[in-house]
Amino acid sequence: MRTGMLSLAQLRDHVEVGELDTVLVVMTDMQGRLQGKRCAARYFLDEVVAHATEACDYLLAVDVEMNTVDGYATSSWETGYGDLVLRPDMSTLRLVPWLPGTALVICDIEQVRPKGAPVAPSPRQVLRAQLDRLAEHGLRAYVGTELEFLVFDDSYESAWQAGYRGLTPANQYNVDYSMLGTSRIEPLLRRIRNEMSGAGLYVESAKGECSPGQHEIAFRFDEALITCDNHSIYKTGAKEIAAQEGRSLSFMAKYNEREGNSCHIHISLRAESGEPVFAGAGQDGISSLLRHFIAGQLDCLRELTYFLAPNINSYKRFVPGSFAPTVLAWGRDNRTCALRLVGSGPSLRMENRIPGGDVNPYLAVAATIAAGLHGIERGLPLEPEFHGNAYRSHRPRVPATLREAADLFGASKLARTAFGDDVVDHYRNAARVELEAFDAAVTDWERVRGFERL
Repeated sequence: MRTGMLSLAQLRDHVEVGELDTVLVVMTDMQGRLQGKRCAARYFLDEVVAHATEACDYLLAVDVEMNTVDGYATSSWETGYGDLVLRPDMSTLRLVPWLPGTALVICDIEQVRPKGAPVAPSPRQVLRAQLDRLAEHGLRAYVGTELEFLVFDDSYESAWQAGYRGLTPANQYNVDYSMLGTSRIEPLLRRIRNEMSGAGLYVESAKGECSPGQHEIAFRFDEALITCDNHSIYKTGAKEIAAQEGRSLSFMAKYNEREGNSCHIHISLRAESGEPVFAGAGQDGISSLLRHFIAGQLDCLRELTYFLAPNINSYKRFVPGSFAPTVLAWGRDNRTCALRLVGSGPSLRMENRIPGGDVNPYLAVAATIAAGLHGIERGLPLEPEFHGNAYRSHRPRVPATLREAADLFGASKLARTAFGDDVVDHYRNAARVELEAFDAAVTDWERVRGFERL
C-alpha cells in the first residue's frame, strides 16, 4: 500500500489512539471540486462505512457560485431538491497531512430511489462508464495529468478584496526550468510535494513555467480513475496549503494576457495482462490500435471539446504561439499540435494538449477515451503526422468559444451514443447557465472602453 493510504483497520487503529478524529467524506462535482462533509471519525466508522451518508442533490445542479439554477432533470425546485447517497470508495481512504488529525475518502454517488442506482451525470460515473467500455475490449487506461498553476504572494482573502486585480506574482519573470526562480518559493513547493506524497500521491518533480509566478508539480501516471481522484485531491490540497502559508494559487486557464495554465493529459492503453498496446513493430513503432485511437480523436474532438474546456475562460487560452493548441493535428514530439505522441516502446503515449488548468479531469479523460474508442471500433485510418508549425495549418480548428463547443456537444450523435442523453443534456444545460451568466455580466473591459469614450 502506498504511503499515506489507509485500510479500514488502520483507520480504526489511528482513531483508537487519538491520532485521527475527522474523516472528510467527499464527492467531485461538475467543476471537479471536492464537496462533502467533515464527519467525526468514530461516527464515520460506526455509521458511514456501512450505511453511507447523504447530501443535497443540488451539488450536481449548481453553477460555480453554488447558485441554484434551472434546466436539470435530476435536481430542481420542482423535484424538491432531494438527497444523493455518498457511498465511500474505501480504496481511496487516505491521510491528509496538511490537516492534522484528518483522513479523506472519495465517494461514488447513488440515487436514493431506485436505491443504489448510479447517478449518470456525476463525473466519476461518466468516467467509469467509459472505462467499462474499454474493458469490453480487454483494455485499461493509464493516465497522467500535468497541471500548471500561478502562485501569488497575496492571500485568497486579500485577492478577493482587491477584485483579483493588482496581485503580486511569486516570480516577476519567466522561470521556466529555472533553478534560481523555483528556489524563491521552494518552501511552498516542497511542502506541497511532501504533503501530497503523504496523502498517497506519487510525486515526480516540480518546475517553473513561463508566466510570472507559474509552476507545475508532476505526478506519476496511474490507472485513469486513480489519477483523476488524485488530481482533484491535489488541486484542493494545494490551495489549502497555499492558504495556510498566506499565499494563493490559481488554476484558471487564462489569468491574464500571458500564457495560460494548461493541463496536458497523457494517456496510454494496456491489455488486461498489463502489456502496453500502443507500441508496434513497424518502422514508426506505432501499433494499429494507436493509429485508430488517434484517428478517433481527430474525427470527433471538436464535438467533445466542451468536456476538455468547460468554461468561458477556457477558450481565452487558445492563442497561436502560446503552446496552447488552436488546430486538431497530431505529431511526434510537436508541441504546436493538439495531439502529441511522446515516448517510445512501452512508454509510448498520446498527450492531449487541449485541456487547461480549469478542466474536470474525469470528464476530460472520459472524452478522450470515448474519442479513442470511436476510432478503434470503426477502424478509422490515421492521416500522416503533421510536421512544422500547426498554428499555420488549415486543419480543423479547436472551437473558439464555449458557445461553439457547447452547441457542437449538444448536437453530437457520438456524445449521445457514448455518454447517454441524460449526461449530454445535463452538461449542455450547465454550459447554457454559464453562458447566460456571462452574457448578463458587465466586465472591466467594457467599463474601460465605454465609461468616458462611448
